[in-house]
Amino acid sequence: MRLLTTLLGLMATLMALPASAQEGLEIIGKPIDRGIGFQPAATELARMFQRLDGMVLVIITIISIFVIGLIFYAGVRFRRSANPTPATFTHNSPLEVAWTIGPIVILIFIGTFSLPVLFKQQEIPEADITIKVTGYQWYWGYEYVDHDFGFDSFLLQQDELEDYGYSQGEWLLATDTAVVVPVGKTIVMQVTGADVIHSWTIPAFGVKQDAVPGRLAELWFNAEREGVYFGQCSELCGKDHAYMPITVKVVSQEVYDDWLKGAIDEYADAGASDVVQIASLN
Repeated sequence: MRLLTTLLGLMATLMALPASAQEGLEIIGKPIDRGIGFQPAATELARMFQRLDGMVLVIITIISIFVIGLIFYAGVRFRRSANPTPATFTHNSPLEVAWTIGPIVILIFIGTFSLPVLFKQQEIPEADITIKVTGYQWYWGYEYVDHDFGFDSFLLQQDELEDYGYSQGEWLLATDTAVVVPVGKTIVMQVTGADVIHSWTIPAFGVKQDAVPGRLAELWFNAEREGVYFGQCSELCGKDHAYMPITVKVVSQEVYDDWLKGAIDEYADAGASDVVQIASLN
């Protein structure tokens, strides 16, 4: 009986470890019903993308209104009843110059603001923490390469959510294990795929990178706010594509250090046990 109690206590401890960094965290990066805007920006990259999107939306709206106005004007002004004898000219040089130079100026203006955002995304800074993420059909594997341990992350079923501290509203979003990172640190994710092309993305961070088998790509982020953030595989990868979510928990440095110690003890020991077991089978 004592052995059974000990085993049950050990299982409870191990089950609680992945969710331990979630206690007291606000769920921030989450899609909402009938949402039409962006998730709250949690990184500088996300804010830059959202500002750029807002600027381009204004430009597109002005151009659309202008073009629709021209179409309406031409339809009224040059309709058959008002203009029974059409003009016979073949070109208008000033107008042609204007509609050539105008779009060029608009594109240069957009490029002036968009290229710095692109460069900031693509120029990977020196990492405080490096994590390798591998996409599988249909789950994610993570390796904390600086600490030589890793784990797999699977979708939580509806009857498992409460055991891990989530509500039913997080179904199809929450995973049994999450990427845990400290707030205010530069995180570099090395992204690859094991079978087909996947895509790792967290909308609130403004990051998205295809996971291509045989290639190692990188993305980075520096989360500015503690909380739980969700993402999804964003590249069609097979029948369970919709069931491989991403969960990232941003915590304080103290909480991260405590989690890291427990994660190294659990996942590194589990990896060592697997090696021993394989060796014994051979």
